Amino acid sequence: MQEQDKVRRFLFEQHGIRGVWVKLVDSWQAAKQFQHQPEIALNQLGQALASVTMLSTTIKFDGAMILQAQSNGAIVSLVAQATNERKIRGMVKCAEVVSSDSLTELFGQGNLVLTIDTGNGKPYQGIVPLQGENLAAALQMYFEQSEQLKTRFWLFSNETHAAGLLLQELPTQEGQPNDWETIEALAHTVTAQEMFELDCHELLHRLFNEEDVRLFNSETVEFKCSCSREKIEETLRTMGVEELHSILKERETIDVTCEFCGKNYRFDGANVETLLAV
Repeated sequence: MQEQDKVRRFLFEQHGIRGVWVKLVDSWQAAKQFQHQPEIALNQLGQALASVTMLSTTIKFDGAMILQAQSNGAIVSLVAQATNERKIRGMVKCAEVVSSDSLTELFGQGNLVLTIDTGNGKPYQGIVPLQGENLAAALQMYFEQSEQLKTRFWLFSNETHAAGLLLQELPTQEGQPNDWETIEALAHTVTAQEMFELDCHELLHRLFNEEDVRLFNSETVEFKCSCSREKIEETLRTMGVEELHSILKERETIDVTCEFCGKNYRFDGANVETLLAV
């Protein structure tokens, strides 16, 4: 059976370079089913989910890693999230018809924001301009500017698959100066077809057959939304008594629909009074 909805880490021990491979199929279908947007925009979401899933394996944390594009282009907003347990969700919104997959048209003068939210205290956050030919290039720039680590992404997405490959030089790498250039050049030959059709070990053998690669066990990735009635109640409380009462004067209930999973939460007058009393 083909390896899918899996993420796997690998390591070039002799070169001080680590890597991550991911292929999303069922989890990708589940994540995008409530995102009724043009295919070009959905492909950007698929690439974002592949990238944040890979990045979630590169550090130890307990919570969620969130990749967000803040944009004044055709895509108004894009959010991709992966937890330390490899649960993913994402959303994308377009303001207008999308006719090109160029980063400039899609995001305009936007920013790329990477957040690690552990739920305890202030989250870690890094921000860089959305620049380059594509999302992979923008992420590469993020790590060069924010982390000073040589990092390279190859991201692919279509109607059925979202996949990615990540290479990163270890901070304490002990390889030769040209090791990075050699491994990067070999990886750069990868194609979308190979990413979609091959299992991880097959792909690594095809790309790096003369290299010693240590391959770690795979981890399962699945779509799971973290929304809850309690979280929605907390959001409503921040709106304040006057605004909530004003909404209820216009309509009998307050309906909130999760943008990630489509689940609807309904609050009538009694529900609102109860949550305000807490």
